[in-house]
Amino acid sequence: MPGNQLSRRCCGRAAPAGALVFALAVSGCSGGSLFNSTAAPAPAPAAASSSSGPGWLRGEIGDFFSASSDKAPQPVAGATPDVECPYIEIRQGASTLTINGAGDNAAMSLKYQGTFARAARQCSVAGGQMTMKVGVEGRIILGPAGGPGQVDVPLRIAVVDQSPAGMKPIVTKLIHIPVAIQSASDTPTFAHVEDDLTFPMPSAAALEHYIVYIGFDPLAAQNQEKHVKPKPKPKRRATPGTG
Repeated sequence: MPGNQLSRRCCGRAAPAGALVFALAVSGCSGGSLFNSTAAPAPAPAAASSSSGPGWLRGEIGDFFSASSDKAPQPVAGATPDVECPYIEIRQGASTLTINGAGDNAAMSLKYQGTFARAARQCSVAGGQMTMKVGVEGRIILGPAGGPGQVDVPLRIAVVDQSPAGMKPIVTKLIHIPVAIQSASDTPTFAHVEDDLTFPMPSAAALEHYIVYIGFDPLAAQNQEKHVKPKPKPKRRATPGTG
């Protein structure tokens, strides 16, 4: 399913009031930081959790997307029958990843564009904790200035409590997905399954307001790179007999 058809509310119930309360620092459609959170970003996914090859993933990841849907109510394993797994929603303003090269003409300097294709989730409860497994799949398209190389896809997955009283982040993770571009005609896919979004199990009434946001978050990725301190250069030893 095309990324723009993965609706901002992937379910039948209406979006609660205040769904767009959080302001995004965005530029065009490049996406922005979803939350001003100090939570540590998740490490880069293992090779089994991402792909840059042609065609949709098969095997365990493909089976996960086939078996769990973001568009239909899903009972929570280990919880009472009336408890449902929170739905997935694409964060407004973060549905497209745009990577530009040098040049004043934005259309002609476009190197790569990323979009979402599908998403899925599963939930379970143990010891008073809910654990969500969220899978996201998308595609990279080359622009006029694009070519072979590697793209870092900054994927944000965040569970939020979007109650009438306000919006509150519950758990958020930034994942970096490396995608290899093999040729100028390549349109690789990417996928990631995050299997450890764990938080205290709320009441069934409170859980009705929980939403899983997905989106591209390049601004957070850039800020993360700025805070990485470079390794100190080794001191040069003095040559004997000099000085």
